[in-house]
Amino acid sequence: MVEVGDKVEIRKNGKVYTGIVMPHHAFSDKNVVVIKLENGYNIGIDLRGCELKVIEKRTGRVKRKFGKIPSNKKKPYIALLGTGGTIASYVDYETGAVYPASTPEELAFAVPEIFELCNVETKILFQKLSEDIIPKDWQRMARETAKYLNSGKPVIIAHGTDTMSYSATALAFMLKNLNFPVVFVGSQRSSDRPSSDAFINLISAVRVALTDIGEVVVTMHSNISSDGCFIHRATKVRKMHSSRRDAFISINAKPIGKVENGTLEFYTEYKKVSGEKVKVMSKLDENVALIYYYPGFKKEDFEKITEDKNGIVIAGTGLGHIKANFIKIIKKLVKDGIPVVMTTQCIEGRVNMNVYSNGRKLLKAGVISGEDMLPETALIKLMWVLANEENVEEAMKKNIAGEISERREIGAKNLYEM
Repeated sequence: MVEVGDKVEIRKNGKVYTGIVMPHHAFSDKNVVVIKLENGYNIGIDLRGCELKVIEKRTGRVKRKFGKIPSNKKKPYIALLGTGGTIASYVDYETGAVYPASTPEELAFAVPEIFELCNVETKILFQKLSEDIIPKDWQRMARETAKYLNSGKPVIIAHGTDTMSYSATALAFMLKNLNFPVVFVGSQRSSDRPSSDAFINLISAVRVALTDIGEVVVTMHSNISSDGCFIHRATKVRKMHSSRRDAFISINAKPIGKVENGTLEFYTEYKKVSGEKVKVMSKLDENVALIYYYPGFKKEDFEKITEDKNGIVIAGTGLGHIKANFIKIIKKLVKDGIPVVMTTQCIEGRVNMNVYSNGRKLLKAGVISGEDMLPETALIKLMWVLANEENVEEAMKKNIAGEISERREIGAKNLYEM
């Protein structure tokens, strides 16, 4: 009798499938079996007309009764930090339940195939849904990451996908002189689902962590299939789809590269690792507002939102526009020492306030151009700049962590095609 956790070989229509039998409570048809293939993906197979053979019966290892994390002195070390999210979970093959990793062992064994590539030191920083993560969590991530980097280990941070780009961007500003890569990774679909992206994403993140990239990056699926993962610069990536496996897209920039079938291809230049000690500059001024302008937005509401704020980021329309009667309010804010940064709601492109009269008036009022920064990137950058730099305007205009691209012609394109 075939049981969950057994390793089986199934022959059907001239093809051979080998894998571990997974729980398949989602299927009502008892003739269907779900197996985890050697590449990490799960598939459902109708057993009618198949030849099935049990290669190996279920063992304690397959049931994931976690033991000691394996170690091999010939392999490099990485640090895997857990913050929560779908990626930091594992499947109990006996019950079919998906559990959040609450111990270092559970996190490490979520995808045990990584042990073939490296030694893993793990730590659970916290267990949070990504929408619950706050700036203080970014600061803790930065401090813990620096400790591991300065002890000679690249760092992978397992994170929920919804706000992963925010956390990655924050660390891109907070960590200086990176001597190893810092790789954020998540998964859109949990590891008990046939379409889970957890395996490929984490394996790809390990391969990126073993490169000479001296930046904070995000590694996620490159398309809806299992071809590989893009390496996105933290300050240029955004989650663009609520459920697709290739939800993360580099905006106004190409991905740094791609991991596919165990090999890396680089598309653009990147900052190389330094030989220096990593410095943490984690201070933030959280009293900053991000405001999306929309037709009919009342200036009274704008005044209420901006009252007592230390900095404002506006996501304007088009090239960086808002209604003319807001300009007087903005002029007073700037005069009172409150920096106002203009970005655009457009997905691609950059701010240019020299084209139309309202834009020129905004510049005259003292608004800082956000160039091609994503609004959320500009928000986090302003929080960091206010706490760490003396000349805010100069710092906001400076490209600190790859957040501002050189001017280029951007044509219409399908964001899901490279």
